Amino acid sequence: MAVGTWRRRVLVVEDHALMRSLVADAFAQRGFEISTAPSAVEALRLVDSADPDLLVTDIDLGSRPNGVELATILRERAPHIAVMFLSNLSREAAAAQARDTVEGASFVNKGAIGSVAELVDAAEAVLADRPVEHLSGASGAQGALLRLSPAQRETTRLLAAGLTNAEIARRRGVSVRAVEKSVERVFQALGLTGDDGIAPRVAAATLYTATFGDPEAGL
Repeated sequence: MAVGTWRRRVLVVEDHALMRSLVADAFAQRGFEISTAPSAVEALRLVDSADPDLLVTDIDLGSRPNGVELATILRERAPHIAVMFLSNLSREAAAAQARDTVEGASFVNKGAIGSVAELVDAAEAVLADRPVEHLSGASGAQGALLRLSPAQRETTRLLAAGLTNAEIARRRGVSVRAVEKSVERVFQALGLTGDDGIAPRVAAATLYTATFGDPEAGL
């Protein structure tokens, strides 16, 4: 697989079936891998297998947990999941509901978007928010590392710090299988197959450390 060809994953949570379908189709057409759920309860059942880079959720889901509560739970499991809230509330009112709860979340007013394509554009902007601007022009494996989602990059950091899949699973509060799938996607994104005689885990750790420095900082 070519470096950087892995598909970003989005979990769409919306209790209105038509809106859920429209949003999911728009993301799929843009190349995202999609999982959908009509409620927070169903989303929580899916999240280990979905392993999303981005959560797109209405705030009012018609039942509890609501979208803010769902995002809070997911952030506790995987702090680097990007979050976009859909709402009929104004941006200010929606933000007030989630203030000090879901850091860095984006808010989109349903009535203000002209098409679902605009929603995907907004999501692209959320996912493009990178903390390593000085390296944004990198190419090859390093460029692929910088293009990983925050969640994928955190997985790579934990690998580089020497954590096993089981230890990463305990830290993130997800299943070992979910971590295994996430690690596989990281290796695919970085073009690490082991064909050159170097174990992908070792190669990913070396690449992370060369790019970002000590992976154990903050552990």
